[in-house]
Amino acid sequence: MTKETVLNAVHRASGAKMVDFGGWDMPVNYGSQIDEHHKVRRDAGMFDVSHMCAVDLAGEGCRAYLARLIANDIGKLKQQGKALYSAMLNESGGVIDDLIVYYLDDTHYRMVINAGTADKDLAWMNACREAWGSAVSITPRRDLAMIAVQGPQARQKTLAAFHELAAAAELKPFFGVQIGDVFVASTGYTGEDGFEIALPAERAAAAWNALVAAGVAPCGLGARDTLRLEAGMNLYGQDMDENVSPLDAGLGWTVDLAGERDFVGRAALLAQGQRQQFLGLVLEDRGVLRAHQKVFCAAGEGEITSGTFSPTLERSIALARLPLGVALGETVEVDIRGKRLAARVVKPVFARKGKSLI
Repeated sequence: MTKETVLNAVHRASGAKMVDFGGWDMPVNYGSQIDEHHKVRRDAGMFDVSHMCAVDLAGEGCRAYLARLIANDIGKLKQQGKALYSAMLNESGGVIDDLIVYYLDDTHYRMVINAGTADKDLAWMNACREAWGSAVSITPRRDLAMIAVQGPQARQKTLAAFHELAAAAELKPFFGVQIGDVFVASTGYTGEDGFEIALPAERAAAAWNALVAAGVAPCGLGARDTLRLEAGMNLYGQDMDENVSPLDAGLGWTVDLAGERDFVGRAALLAQGQRQQFLGLVLEDRGVLRAHQKVFCAAGEGEITSGTFSPTLERSIALARLPLGVALGETVEVDIRGKRLAARVVKPVFARKGKSLI
């Protein structure tokens, strides 16, 4: 049986097309997926992300616990509200999940983990806490709903709908602030400005409708996927998983190997090193790039992990794991239904802030 977010009835009343996404009944679109995509790039759109799980960590041992749990350096969080993107690894260096951690104070942190991995993540986190004897409480916040408002007009329209959130007006990128019973973060999954808002579940429907009244367009998972892919953002279970090193998934910048901190997976990463590159592809011929298509390069073979037609670029794009010898600008071939079509290798960020970057 699929799970439902507190906004499920609102989506259905709005005529959304619903699909099973990782065990959750979620809207894939409300009409035109391409229109929803453009609304976020050009104006403001919003997504129900209540299926994702906020987890509150509290206790004197929080910082030491997180220093061992995640690959990025929790010591970077010095300002209240600052956020850190990281991966949580297994002993083999594979990605259990990618996540965001917010520094609330020295004994309180908030983590946001993916919907499909939440149960697994929490089991791992609790097992590590017990094994390390950490004095940390781990509390999943299923009492909260989350709405992501994204786009160049996202801040303006959010604050027009909720004057009480005025303190978030000048929030720097990748920060969060608690305002009453609402947590507002300047994070997102689209490559655009905006907020991710966590609020009591019972207030979610009213908040959603207030944002609609302010001119924010409801958007589904379809647009969210094309937006994140254009922005070069990984999707767990597709671009990386427990069998893929963050070094091979383009997440090396989130891994702190320079210091002496010993985190789960560090020894494996040092032993393995980087074995593949994570790069972007732009199809030069007609067709659509899709996950699992083979890529043929002078240096060997690779594979597409995510592919789609880009509404912003009006071309087919992809993220791919390729041999180390491949260079930016190189032309490779992709096997699409038995035909080898030409594609150009680019940096794996195609569009952000409403503009093409290739």
